[in-house]
Amino acid sequence: MARDKVKDEELNSDEKNCSSHSPSSSQEFAHNGEKRDMGRRQSTLNMKLKNPLAGMSYDELMADVGQFAKKYDLEYALDDLQKGALVSQKKSGFENFERLTDDDKTLIPIVQGMDQSAVNGAQAFYFPYFNIEDDQVWLQGLINGAPYLCSALIGCWSTKPLNYYFGRRGCIFISCFISIAASLWMAVVDHWWNLFMARFALGFAVGAKSSTTPVYAAECAPPEIRGALAMMWQMWTAFGIMLGFIAGVAFGGVKIPAGVDNTQWRIILGSTAIPPMVVCAQVYLVPESPRWYMSKGRYDKAFASLQRFRWSRFQAARDLYYIHKQIAIEYELQKGKNLWKEFFGVPRNRRAAQSSFFVMFMQQFCGVNVIAYYSTVIFQTSGFSRDQALLVSMGTGIVNWLFAIPAVYTIDTFGRRNLLLVTFPLMGIMLLITGFSFYAEEGINRLAGVATGIYLFMVVYSPGEGPVPFTYSAEAFPLYIREYGMAFATATTWGFNFILSLTWPALEQAFTPTGAFGFYAAWNFSGWAFAYFCLPETKERTLEELDQVFSVRTRDHARYYLDMLPWYARKYLLRRDVEQRKVLYAVED
Repeated sequence: MARDKVKDEELNSDEKNCSSHSPSSSQEFAHNGEKRDMGRRQSTLNMKLKNPLAGMSYDELMADVGQFAKKYDLEYALDDLQKGALVSQKKSGFENFERLTDDDKTLIPIVQGMDQSAVNGAQAFYFPYFNIEDDQVWLQGLINGAPYLCSALIGCWSTKPLNYYFGRRGCIFISCFISIAASLWMAVVDHWWNLFMARFALGFAVGAKSSTTPVYAAECAPPEIRGALAMMWQMWTAFGIMLGFIAGVAFGGVKIPAGVDNTQWRIILGSTAIPPMVVCAQVYLVPESPRWYMSKGRYDKAFASLQRFRWSRFQAARDLYYIHKQIAIEYELQKGKNLWKEFFGVPRNRRAAQSSFFVMFMQQFCGVNVIAYYSTVIFQTSGFSRDQALLVSMGTGIVNWLFAIPAVYTIDTFGRRNLLLVTFPLMGIMLLITGFSFYAEEGINRLAGVATGIYLFMVVYSPGEGPVPFTYSAEAFPLYIREYGMAFATATTWGFNFILSLTWPALEQAFTPTGAFGFYAAWNFSGWAFAYFCLPETKERTLEELDQVFSVRTRDHARYYLDMLPWYARKYLLRRDVEQRKVLYAVED
């Protein structure tokens, strides 16, 4: 209650600043009505959210910073806070500020991936151990997909209470502790249903940390490197997937007790406890999210955290005050609203949800996790021995990680939408190559075709559908509903991950490998069509610009790109001079 009162006082001050710069009169308020007044208020708050300090005079800004420092016992840092506020208000031209000195002017994913891919090699051993036959395809899929069922139903939605009570670090620690317990549980189970329960429990950790870790990184990073750090989630998840494949190869020949076959899976699954142990040991050695501390009113600790995340105390003071003003505006945007109703009821938010749902859905239905979970079985079906299949599967993990590295650069230069438009048809072609290779006679030709198709698929996937979904979803939603947006997005990807894991064995049995790979190839070609006609680009857009981008109706977006098809043909195929491209968004030049 005290914190809410403080925020209300701050917001009343902000609203006075806003109104002093808005040309309105008593007659306008009398005739506009409450609904129109609320719309103008929302628009004003969105403008303030872009830069909460815009429009304040020097004296107003210094006075506000002084009140802020006094209220939160930060008067010892008043000089740095005032200089930081000046820089935050005017992000260019600050070199001319007399108050700034020359010094002022110059100044968890690995766990996720290994949890996902270790099952790839382990299932080659635990299905025979538990006498689960090849025709029990639904049971195989249920056991493999258990973590993602829990993630979609429980894990992703536990993020908000865990973060609220325990902080970002606490949520990560709890989820990694559950990962350790579930991994050790999987290593000692004595029945398939016990293995199912252990893997289901693992999903609680998978969902919670996948929703929290990208947010924690974004809240702690300076804006200049925030996009690249968001990409680190996918890149190091790919690294963890590679470790899972390596574990399958490393422990595939170990037999405990000596001479007893099909027990290797215990070591493979148990080895997944090692990365979360490392994270648990180190997570409290790094600072907590400054935004989380500030949401609890603990500004002294937030300032201490920011000092560890920034090069200088001046930069920490600048960001502390700026984040404080942003949080106040976000609170006002949320006040008195049903955020789920806002999420689906406001057209701008609904289109962002539609786009995020699409990229998350396609991250699964492009077919990548068929390879991550079942490549060992697929390679055995094509004619490799079990040991050879484990080794070749490890290669897919290595390729996935190596080709994820360039995406740190391409995602901000080439663009999210363009990456998908290039990679969707290529992924579809590679899956068709893989599927039709099963028509070749068993032997070297079939082995070469299947391996080539899968390896090239991973090459294309890693810079496209690999990094785009989490990056796109994190920036598509307005700040005041972003937590709900990310929970929705991660629940989407894990829900369809479960569906893919559950259905692949049955799909392969019913359609044959050729038909099953053709099924996912068709989804890639369909994904290209949706991305071309209905998916907006979010690269290098500000918050205000994204509001305008997602305010364009989907039907208008599709009609625009349908009309652009002849333009693209004349320019890029016929190499002719063309008229200037039409403008779709109001923010375009």
